[in-house]
Amino acid sequence: MKNFILSAAAAVLFAASAAAAAQTLTVAATPVPHGDILRLIAPDLKSQGFDLKVVEFSDFVSPNIALDAGEVNANYYQHKPFLDDAVKNRRLRIASVAPIHILPMAAYSKKVKNIKDLPEGAHVSIPNDPANGGRALLLLQSAGLIKLKDGSGATATVLDIADNPKKLRFTEVEAAQVPRTIDDVELAVVNSNYAIGVGLNPVKDSIYLEDKDSPYAVVVAARQGDENDPGVQALIKALRSDKVKKFMIDTYQGGVVPVW
Repeated sequence: MKNFILSAAAAVLFAASAAAAAQTLTVAATPVPHGDILRLIAPDLKSQGFDLKVVEFSDFVSPNIALDAGEVNANYYQHKPFLDDAVKNRRLRIASVAPIHILPMAAYSKKVKNIKDLPEGAHVSIPNDPANGGRALLLLQSAGLIKLKDGSGATATVLDIADNPKKLRFTEVEAAQVPRTIDDVELAVVNSNYAIGVGLNPVKDSIYLEDKDSPYAVVVAARQGDENDPGVQALIKALRSDKVKKFMIDTYQGGVVPVW
């Protein structure tokens, strides 16, 4: 009888241990490269006691809404200026936990081979959200195409353009849709994750590339107060591994730049 009781107790402890080991870690992400990178580290998280569930979104808004609502434990897809703008304007209770990589923004064209050769009145498509639209305008300013008003920063809009000598005409569309405009405009400024998603390499295929010292690092975000959650910290540890660094460098060849 005593042995039976001990065996039953051991079985209960084993079941409890198995349940703990099977803790689900749900992470929201956009498909490329974030979904791919997350699937790469699923076995590493499993060894730390977490079953990774990746929930993919095709837009930049939903992953933050899902995190704020507690539908996921973390998200991994956005740079910090975008997150800061979303928190401010949507009153979200989420925070940046750790930077992982940079997706250099770049300008693409099927009409000209040199950005300086854009004709007067050329059509230019850029993302329509404040953080990425502002980033695109800063890129065009660095290329010498426009000049922004003094004090314009990461959330500059076309209304902040002080000088536009080539009279460029801007079309603002959802970031995910900018690659679809490349055939219709003289220049499209595209986030690298969406460029990679349609087979474009920012280093090889663009005619102008964001500086490698860009401050737009993509971060892991969590709800405020959950920054030190074991699952979130395990996620960061797995993402900041030599395995992931090698995967980023070998797979994306400059399109994804690790920051650790």
